[in-house]
Amino acid sequence: MFAFRIIIIVILSGIIAQAIKIVSYFIEHRRINFKRFFETGGMPSSHASTATTLTTIVGLLEGFNSLIFVIVLFFSMVIMYDAAGIRRAAGRQAAILNKLVEEFIASKHINENQLVELLGHTPLEVFMGAILGVLVAIIFA
Repeated sequence: MFAFRIIIIVILSGIIAQAIKIVSYFIEHRRINFKRFFETGGMPSSHASTATTLTTIVGLLEGFNSLIFVIVLFFSMVIMYDAAGIRRAAGRQAAILNKLVEEFIASKHINENQLVELLGHTPLEVFMGAILGVLVAIIFA
């Protein structure tokens, strides 16, 4: 039962991060876009949030000097590096490809197929997700 509570707290961290994206979209565009809840990328990073929530809970329960904390911390760092690095680069490539397709469509009049560009996170988005994750762990654990 105790492990189930930890899973719920980690999932809650991701839900809070995704809900913040809906609110920030509303503030910026003055309309609600529930699709933002299920999309990747944006502020804050739910990947960073959930990873750091789990890492913080493990640190609080098992000790920040334990082997399991070091293991979870390592995997959290990999997740955050991937979110800010590799997935962001893939998003940039999608933006370039979409521009090429747009230009090709304009000249050839064919159907448009756009790639998803918002795949990764800026370092700030990852950092803010990590802060959110630590706060959720401290509040709910």
